[in-house]
Amino acid sequence: MTLDLRGDAERVAGVALAEDGPADITSDVTLPPGAAGRGVIVCRTAGVLAGTLYADAVARQCGCTCEWRASDGARMAVGETAATITGTIGAILRAERPLLNLLQRASGIATATRAYVDAVAGTGTRILHTRKTAPGLRLLDVSAVLAGGGDVHRLDLASAVMVKDNHWRGLSAGSRSLGDALAQARAAGAGTLHVEIESETQLRQACAAGASRLLIDNREPATVREWARLARQLAPGIEIEATGGITLATVRAFADAGADFVSVGALTHSVQAADISLELSD
Repeated sequence: MTLDLRGDAERVAGVALAEDGPADITSDVTLPPGAAGRGVIVCRTAGVLAGTLYADAVARQCGCTCEWRASDGARMAVGETAATITGTIGAILRAERPLLNLLQRASGIATATRAYVDAVAGTGTRILHTRKTAPGLRLLDVSAVLAGGGDVHRLDLASAVMVKDNHWRGLSAGSRSLGDALAQARAAGAGTLHVEIESETQLRQACAAGASRLLIDNREPATVREWARLARQLAPGIEIEATGGITLATVRAFADAGADFVSVGALTHSVQAADISLELSD
């Protein structure tokens, strides 16, 4: 899936730069006015590069230009230069922190995602993000997951039906069936009908109601294997997603158990930022 990121990158860059205020007092009193400068953006840890479009937007809004030596998704070695940046020294220093904040976050997400993707290599299982993204940075986070080899889950509440535990309670409280709810969604044009299940009873109800994907939440691989087998007997072609507390150490077991997808909230809600620096050069 291709995301339209350019407008979002400009928006995020504007917000990030606005947080630093209208002027850089330190640069104003220490730098020669208008002095030209050049810097290098260097990866200090190995990982996967991501967020270059957002870094570009920050640089551009500061009057600088980045020349990238690698693109999103590239594996970067320790000490490798990702880009050079040119502009006035003051403009480069104004761009530095917002640019690195976005680049480090995105590259950290991409690096973590790639580790999960590598862990399930050869199984056909795809790694997904969740909506546990930083407020205001969802498209940055999702684009970083894609750069790491992951895939898109739902981007917002309007893009797919996803019945979760509290929706099941709502159905019960309203004396309404899951079949009625999904039928209404189909009539409204929804083609993606995901249902989270916590029991075999819910599994059977979801299959009978025409769910397109079952989310098996917080279960062991053995349960995923058993429920996936039953679901595919009841509804051939139905997709199976494992979710909830899955780690790099356990993800392969869920893939081997037959999950078509594994969604991992930690990719974005617990990201370890990549170590990337910007150094002025002669």
